[in-house]
Amino acid sequence: QVQLVESGGGSVQAGGSLRLSCAASGFTSSGFTSSAYCMGWFRQAPGKEREAVGAIDSLGRTSYTDFVKGRFSISQDKPKNTLFLQMNSLKPEDTGMYYCAIRWDAYCGRPYLERYWYNYWGQGTQVTVSS
Repeated sequence: QVQLVESGGGSVQAGGSLRLSCAASGFTSSGFTSSAYCMGWFRQAPGKEREAVGAIDSLGRTSYTDFVKGRFSISQDKPKNTLFLQMNSLKPEDTGMYYCAIRWDAYCGRPYLERYWYNYWGQGTQVTVSS
């Protein structure tokens, strides 16, 4: 079974940093044959809709939304099947539950912004930024 497990969340003061991880597993055993994928990071504050943070595809190409550009960066360790989100200069408005998601057999493009485009989701990790 495909699984995505986020970790690395916590509580930090404004201006601090956090590094989130997303461990992926179960893809080959689930019958996936393509090496192409798009993995995205999303976040959701209480009472608000889930919104895209950024994404990376299997070729290492990244995309970011404007509100995190210049502060967050996405990377991956392919041999370990792990995705990372490095968050710097955190602001209180960055507070929320952070999720990773994957769309298999596709590269990233404009659809990375749409949560319904992804095939699988992790359970999330909480990030809290205090002023």
